[in-house]
Amino acid sequence: MKTEKPHLNPELTIQDLSKQMNITRHHLTEILNNDLGKNFFNFINEYRVAEVKKRLLDEKFEHLTIVAIAFDSGFNSKSTFNSIFKQQTQKTPSKWRDEKLKEMAKK
Repeated sequence: MKTEKPHLNPELTIQDLSKQMNITRHHLTEILNNDLGKNFFNFINEYRVAEVKKRLLDEKFEHLTIVAIAFDSGFNSKSTFNSIFKQQTQKTPSKWRDEKLKEMAKK
């Protein structure tokens, strides 16, 4: 996940990921559910949100809108992105970014 970054593909399915990992879909589902306690979508969206967070703080991406960063990070819907980001961080993407940038400026 960290090197290949399949989560950046907005069309990624569990079948695609199982093929890339060379394991059966059933085995991948078992690993996600039993070992990680997550379903496929929660698992992938955690990586996508982490990617958005990283890019929101990276000067290379400051010319992009938050929505453009979200789409580049694998999301394919603005409303889905906003709700998942807020669910994971308890903040809107812009509020999260602004708070993190203030923290970084203090250091």
